[in-house]
Amino acid sequence: MRAAARQLMKVFVTRRIPPEGEAVLAQAGVCSIQQWDSDEPIPQSELLAKVAGKDGLLCLLSDRIDKEVLDAAGPTLKVISTLSVGYDHLAIDEIKKRGIRVGYTPDVLTDATAELTVALLLATSRRLPESVEEVKNGGWTTWKPLWMCGYGLSGSTVGIIGLGRIGQAVARRLKPFGVKRFLYTGHHPKPEAAAEFGAEFVPLAILAEESDFIIVTCSLTPDTQGMCNRDFFHKMKKTALFINSSRGAVVNQDDLYDALVKGHIAAAGLDVTSPEPLPPAHPLLSLKNCVILPHIGSATYATRNTMSVLAANNLLAGLKGESMPSELSL
Repeated sequence: MRAAARQLMKVFVTRRIPPEGEAVLAQAGVCSIQQWDSDEPIPQSELLAKVAGKDGLLCLLSDRIDKEVLDAAGPTLKVISTLSVGYDHLAIDEIKKRGIRVGYTPDVLTDATAELTVALLLATSRRLPESVEEVKNGGWTTWKPLWMCGYGLSGSTVGIIGLGRIGQAVARRLKPFGVKRFLYTGHHPKPEAAAEFGAEFVPLAILAEESDFIIVTCSLTPDTQGMCNRDFFHKMKKTALFINSSRGAVVNQDDLYDALVKGHIAAAGLDVTSPEPLPPAHPLLSLKNCVILPHIGSATYATRNTMSVLAANNLLAGLKGESMPSELSL
């Protein structure tokens, strides 16, 4: 028994994860698990200490796995499994250099994130949070012809930045609202995906100029970081809405604030910010025409549980040298 115990590979889990994923790890019988038993992020000093000598690491999007962490882990680290579809928190070049495999959780959160994106668009365009507040604070006095008017989707032009899995799922959900025209932009045209919506591939500047609603669903890369900036917002219609459910760093938030305050665009809805969480005193939070959510795109019970199971199975497969259900190609 003792000899068998010594052969168990060592795993560190950086946070509490949904129970289904924990059960998969616990029942596998191939690893001993050490876990940061909190819903809050692990302090950096603790992470550096806990990761030392581990064979596997299961982390979250909010854990920055950089060179310092990899150095602290040492040469035993074989696999990193992240409970996310995004991986901009991982030092990919360093990870590749060390021959560490990476698992991630694409596809399983597509529908939940698309649903939330549409909900955020509707909440922003129809001024739902603002309206709820008016009911609570006594601002609702009588029916008024132009009070709390917003913007509808019927007959509109929707521009999608990044027509990947989530972008397509968003378009699929918006089409029945009577959207007249879909535009999209990205690295290259995707004619097969675009055909379902009759979407047109256009340059970013054209998308900004012609869209009534702009939805960002692209990945964060050096090319997309800060892409939505002053020049971009100034090209948009004054009646247009901007929605971001991708990554906060795609947007220059100072430029967005300026565009909202000066009326260059009508409103914005963000499920992602930079940093996260956004400080309560941040200027964007003072604006009525900016709806900000706490990065809840995938936050359904079913989706988070499925993500945790996939992350656990990725980790186990990596530890055993087997093919992962979802491995990031490095």
